[in-house]
Amino acid sequence: MRFLTRSLIAVFLAAMALGLLGLAALTVQSALQERAATDEPQRMTRERIFTARVVTIQPGEITPELAAFGEVRARRTLELRAPFAGRVIGIAPGVENGAAVSAGELLLQLDPADAQSARDLAHADLRRADAEMRDAARSLELARADLIEAEAQADLRRRAWERRRSLSERGVGTEAAIEEAELAFAAARAAVITRAQAEAQSEARLDTAETALERQRITLAEAERRLAETRITAGFDGVLSDVTVVEGGLVGGNERLAQIIDPEALEVAFRLSTAQYLRLIDAAGALIPAPGEAAIDLGGIEIASPLRLARASPAVGEGQTGRLLYAELLAPRGFRPGDFVTVRIGEPALQGVALVPATAVDATGGVLVLAEDDRLEAGQVELLRRQGDMVLIRAHGLNGREIVAARTPLLGEGIRIRPQRDEAAGLPEAPSMVTLDPDRRAALIARVHANAFMPDQVRSRILDQLEAEEVPAQLIERLDQGGRGG
Repeated sequence: MRFLTRSLIAVFLAAMALGLLGLAALTVQSALQERAATDEPQRMTRERIFTARVVTIQPGEITPELAAFGEVRARRTLELRAPFAGRVIGIAPGVENGAAVSAGELLLQLDPADAQSARDLAHADLRRADAEMRDAARSLELARADLIEAEAQADLRRRAWERRRSLSERGVGTEAAIEEAELAFAAARAAVITRAQAEAQSEARLDTAETALERQRITLAEAERRLAETRITAGFDGVLSDVTVVEGGLVGGNERLAQIIDPEALEVAFRLSTAQYLRLIDAAGALIPAPGEAAIDLGGIEIASPLRLARASPAVGEGQTGRLLYAELLAPRGFRPGDFVTVRIGEPALQGVALVPATAVDATGGVLVLAEDDRLEAGQVELLRRQGDMVLIRAHGLNGREIVAARTPLLGEGIRIRPQRDEAAGLPEAPSMVTLDPDRRAALIARVHANAFMPDQVRSRILDQLEAEEVPAQLIERLDQGGRGG
């Protein structure tokens, strides 16, 4: 028992010694680390300076440009339809999609046999009605002559009756003779009435004959018009579209055969917001004569045409917003109905505004203004318009000050920057020019001439550029890539 007690005491003392040794080691290590930290020299922190591009707010008079997308439509279109069912017996040469036609040019010929028969029958009925009217006129003349004769007979009978009565009053003659003369006078009056009725019947017959003759004339005119409609002609100068008829085919009444479009009478339909529309009308609500143009991108080139605001749609339309406007193309060469174009219209000029990059202004109109010691401070501007990557602002109290052109999360109020000023900021770079050798120039000119899909106006402009001493490098690159130039 004594041995076990001594063993436990020894183990306890050994554990105590090991614990004291560990505590001493930790104390020494902590002291060494604290001394090493105390002896290390303190580092000086530097202010971080960022490089940022700045632009100057220079207010002046600027004309905002309103941009929208629209569709080209034809203002003058004619549908060629079959006036009646029949067979197509002839089609003029060149009647096909895209062919140019002239006003009055014969395009299609329908079978005229039935129309000619109807015209001949109407002509025969007209001659018969004319004969009937002449006969009625002669009958009326005879009836009038018969009436005149009956009236003369009645006058004679009246005078004979009056003479017998005068003789009777003087005592000469008998009552029987007077009665006989009176009866003869009454019979003559009855004959006059009969002849008058015959004249009235003759006049009615003549009126009926004249009406029938007029109806036959109308029938003949309709038959001649129907015969003329077998020849389908062009109503005006234009281009054929949607030609569906073939020679020898049967067509139904009112069936659509083709369509004629006037390529010189085109317009653009485009939709604007209500706020944009209000900037294009005057105090009376009429559209202002704002300058504008419509442009379309064709294989790397842009064809543009000036336009004139024509009218606005009277209704918004179900499920639509804003206003639908129509503008007439003043130089529609190269445009076709259905083209998707970009419309640019100049708004009334604004005074005292500046044009700056859109990245310089946040959603609330805040800007970072360059202050003394190249530090930034917060500023506020009034955002008026957005012009692509630029915005129009009115900066009260900041005119002539410099602001950061592109805000980033690293820039803020109080930050010091290294300003980078670009005097040519916002100006388009001049295109690089290349001098061509004769063989290279001839090859490019031949490629332009071989492109059948290029409009003549664009071809002429590209050839003028290729014949110059220096040619834009971008134009050469697009021609080499199979495009139509630039």
